[in-house]
This record gives sequence, C-alpha cells and structure tokens, in this order.
Amino acid sequence: MKIGILGTRGIPNRYGGFEQWAETLSQGLVQRGCGVIVYNSHFHPYRKKDFNGVGIIHKWDPKGIGLTSQFVYDLLCVLSARRQNFDAIIQLGYTTSSVWAWLLPKKTRILYNMDGMEWKREKYKGVLKSFLKYAEKLAVRHSDVIIADSKPIKQYIEKKYGKKVEYIAYSVETFDKPDSAVLKKYDLEKYRYNLLIARFQPDNNLETIIQGALNSTSAYPLLIVGDYKNRYGKYLRRNYRGKSIIFSGRNFEKKELDNLRYFSNLYFHGHSAGGTNPSLLEAMAASCVICAHRNEFNQAVLGDNAWYFENANDISKLLETEAGKKPKTDWIENNLITLRNEYNVDVIIDKYRKLF
Repeated sequence: MKIGILGTRGIPNRYGGFEQWAETLSQGLVQRGCGVIVYNSHFHPYRKKDFNGVGIIHKWDPKGIGLTSQFVYDLLCVLSARRQNFDAIIQLGYTTSSVWAWLLPKKTRILYNMDGMEWKREKYKGVLKSFLKYAEKLAVRHSDVIIADSKPIKQYIEKKYGKKVEYIAYSVETFDKPDSAVLKKYDLEKYRYNLLIARFQPDNNLETIIQGALNSTSAYPLLIVGDYKNRYGKYLRRNYRGKSIIFSGRNFEKKELDNLRYFSNLYFHGHSAGGTNPSLLEAMAASCVICAHRNEFNQAVLGDNAWYFENANDISKLLETEAGKKPKTDWIENNLITLRNEYNVDVIIDKYRKLF
C-alpha cells in the first residue's frame, strides 16, 4: 500500500504538532509494511530524499509572501500527488489545501484530518474567517473519510454536516528517563520554574499567561519555549522580556524539551481553538502538573486531572497558592494511565493502518 501525507512543512519536525504527528505516523506505517511519502517544504533543513524509510518530496514554498505561500505550496504538493499513484492520501489540516481538493487524484482514497475549528482562532477576522468556514465545508465535501483527533471535533462535524467521522487520537510515548543536567543550560533549578511551550499566536494565550505570572507574587520564573520571530512574538518579547520571563526561542530537541517539562513546577497549556494538541499529550507524558486553558478540547483530554484558567487573574492566584507545594501525584498518574489506554503509539498507528 502506498500512502501520501500532505499538509505539513515536513519531517523531521521543525515546526509544530502536525509535523510531529506526520513524523511519528509515517515511520510507524513504514514499519508495518506500507510505502509512505511525506511532502516537505523546500526550505526544510532536512535535505535527503529518505527519512528512516519514509520517502521525502520537497516542494517550493514561497514563505516570504505570507498566507498566500501556503496556497502555492499546497497546490504544488497536490499536483505532484496526482503523479504518484497513491492508494490513499491523508491531508493534515484543510485551511489552505481544501480549495485544491478537486484536483486530488480521483482513484485515490482521500482522508482529511480536520484538526480544529480553524475559523475560531483569534488571529482570523472578517473575510478570512468566512473563508475558513468555506474551506472546512470543502474538506468535508471532498473527503472519502473524515478523521477527528478530538471527540468534540467529531461531534461538531457530524452534527453540522451529517457525515460520519472516524475518531483517532494522536499518540505519545511516556517519558521516564529524566536527566536534570539540561537545566544548567537555562540556569534553572528543579521544580522552581514554570514552563510554556507553544507557537506564538494569540489563541495560544501567551500574553494572558505572562500577565498572570507577572501579576503574581511567585518568585519562580516563567520559561517560554517557541519561535518568537513573528510579529506577535516580537510584540511579547518587547513588552514583557525581563528577569522573571525567559524567552528561550525555538527548540525541537525532544529529549531536552521532555526534561524541561519533567522538572517544571507548573506547565501552562494555553491552546484554545484546536482539537487535541500534541504538545498537551507530551506534557502529560513527561509527568507535568498542568494548568490549561478552560475549553472543551483540553477538558476532553485532561478531565479533572489539571487546573484550568480563563484569565490572568486565575493564573496569578494559582501561582501564589500552589508554588512549592507537593506535586499532584494523583493527577500525574491518572494522566499517564489515560495516555497508556487512549493515546498509545502502537494502538493509534494500528488504527490508521486498518483505516487505510
């Protein structure tokens, strides 16, 4: 079976959640006897045509022209996919790709992973928000199979469009080999700092978390990991950079990130508009005590095993009352049990293999 994976900047992951999932899924499918090709942006630093048995095809991505570049990149990937004789294509996300869905090969089975309700993201306004609602409709229309990684997304699509949706979650491996040596690089002490790992966009609530940290009496610094070189990141760094707020920049070294998670006091997860976010599962897998934005997506994953916030004041109160207290070991263990039962790597990839 020959499978194409479209819709990401490429593998190995140097960007975000979908890239991490494409890396995990593609290798798992290859190990199960499938032929898999992943499309990479031409500016991806990995230049080889093979990654652990996964075929790589690079396509031009004119990222300097903003959102338009994604339409161009997606079109070039789709046109290439028409020539590959795929048995199945999985499209990760739909925001700029579904307008080209009518060009996908007719004899190939098309699967769309719908991600989140993109039109709900704070950064999208007016005409762009309306377009994203239209793009969502196109993705549903042109799918042979619709996949949701979150139960609320499954319920939303089925109710709105009356079309059956396959629920298959993301997967994650638990982290159980901590090494505190990495903390020296950041001049941090075990369990005496708070952590936020996220892409710099408003719907991830970075500013709310920063304001909550600054308005509290907690002496623990907040370490923020992510690429701050976009407009929003530059704004946050310009206005909040200081001794208690540390912007460390982008980092895709998983072992280092897992150790930062493991030894944090609190891990903040501000994602508000997507489905199940891989970074949340990774925090759970690294035994973090989590404070997440209160929304149906995060609550569907964490249940009662986390704190939740809605505004900066919630965060300030939490930091002032919980800093330095004994970790919520019952929450940590319950989250690890959830991961083993519902987000197990082998189980999830087997589900995809069966679906393909």
